[in-house]
Amino acid sequence: MTDPRFTTLAHNLSNYSLEIQPGDKVLIEASGRETEFTRELIKAVYQAKGKPFFSLNSGPLLRQWLLEADEEMIAAMGSWEAARMKEMDCYIGVRLSDNIYDMAGLPQEQLKSYNLLWQKPVHHELRVPHTRWVVLRYPNHSMAQEAQMSSEQFADFYFDVCNLDYARLSRAMDPLYYLLQRVDRIEILAPGTELTFSIKEIGAVKCDGHRNIPDGEVYTAPVKDSLEGYITYNIPSTHQGEVFSDIRLEFSQGKIIKAGAGSKTAKLNAILDTDPGARYIGEFAFGLNPQILTPSNDILFDEKICGSIHLTPGACYEDASNGNLSAIHWDLVTILREEYGGGEIYCDGVLIQKNGLFCVPELESLNPQRLQL
Repeated sequence: MTDPRFTTLAHNLSNYSLEIQPGDKVLIEASGRETEFTRELIKAVYQAKGKPFFSLNSGPLLRQWLLEADEEMIAAMGSWEAARMKEMDCYIGVRLSDNIYDMAGLPQEQLKSYNLLWQKPVHHELRVPHTRWVVLRYPNHSMAQEAQMSSEQFADFYFDVCNLDYARLSRAMDPLYYLLQRVDRIEILAPGTELTFSIKEIGAVKCDGHRNIPDGEVYTAPVKDSLEGYITYNIPSTHQGEVFSDIRLEFSQGKIIKAGAGSKTAKLNAILDTDPGARYIGEFAFGLNPQILTPSNDILFDEKICGSIHLTPGACYEDASNGNLSAIHWDLVTILREEYGGGEIYCDGVLIQKNGLFCVPELESLNPQRLQL
């Protein structure tokens, strides 16, 4: 018997997140063995008068294929996937993995080719700018384990944050959205962090349930060559099957000139050397979801942690563009709440957030004690 919360989520994705119109072609791309939720998505797309298409993918199979695939094969797969994506109006990505480390141990050159020849042309150049898309996870035992919860606890948490009243959250985001469109200089001060940059004339975007689920952030991008100083990220990040902790990035004229991550420093720098744009920042964002307070080692959740920010090496988004292009887009998160060491954010010299709480009247409605969803 299908959990009715999946039916609600499928309806919300089709009607609120994607706003599917009659005749829209919708690609549902599900990973792992999941079929229950995919069935609900197919039904919801049909109910919205859309045309559902689907594919099922497997992390272990992709890993096995990449072990011996040459550049020609990877480029061919990217070309085929791109041809399909060009036909679509909407995209739903249901990402499920029984093991988040499936890509661990793959040669760096294989991963680089996969990013440049498959992920970049299909997702960065087609899906993101040219479809209405939403990406989410499917709750499983592995995710619960990473979040240090029981499976039942994690399922309840998952549905609470994914079926949030995103329309109400969107209204609460408006003051921050408008502020970031007026601001020039941002300054961030925290343990291991002293960073300044400009966001002048970049613009801002509300993430209010129309892209990633769970959602809850407002993002912009630094002027590409404006970052000066350094930042230390205080929660781990899993990328390409590797867990990186205590990442520290140092900037001069916008470029990452020094990067460290303890024993993973060499692997970190190999990722940042994927292409020239990987050493510049493509996104700066505030995490605002009041239901997400602790890291779960899943970036779709962790980048929305209330009282956090993320500063992202790699490609910018077209709707808040600083012109940076890359096959990499790696959201790295630091939490500024007091129990994580605290921190301050200034906009044009005015303190707007201290220890993860907004401290100017027009933004206080975003603080968890005020934002009841």
